[in-house]
Amino acid sequence: MKKILTILAVTAASMAYSQGMFMLNNYSPHDYRGNLMAINLNGCIPAVMNNDPATMVVPANSHMGNGLAWKIENYRDQFSTSLYPINNWLVTLGPSSSTVRQWNHPSLMPNGVIANNTRWATSKFQMYYAGTGNKVIGFNESVGDATPNTCITSVDYFSTPDGSAEWFTITGTETITYFQIYP
Repeated sequence: MKKILTILAVTAASMAYSQGMFMLNNYSPHDYRGNLMAINLNGCIPAVMNNDPATMVVPANSHMGNGLAWKIENYRDQFSTSLYPINNWLVTLGPSSSTVRQWNHPSLMPNGVIANNTRWATSKFQMYYAGTGNKVIGFNESVGDATPNTCITSVDYFSTPDGSAEWFTITGTETITYFQIYP
């Protein structure tokens, strides 16, 4: 009985910090460009981030309501299921070592060590006028989990004259992290 309880406790603890699903709803008239990062909230490492933030674009008016939201189920399978797939992830396993890993690298498998020990934590981004390379001045920020952490500095909500953004996580039978951008 003790073994079963121990296994259940370890499983529950790992699920509390597991990656979970990520959903970006861009309700604004601007294009999102930026990075998305997941970390271990207790120790900062491992950390995973899309390798080339300049190429990560979620167009204006892309959200769940019209089926165009940026949805990531997990690091690996997002490549074939996401409308905005990430080819390479920058994986940090130690204080000074980062490695670029392709989306299908075995270490990024669902329920693997990295996935089970990281959680979506922040996005550093810049908004652009739709379909252009022109920045919306002042509509940039690091938005994410506002839980005090020495690894990241993010706010979970901010507002500008051009729009606002919020970050929140819902935990239940499945953990879903939402990043919402509004006009």
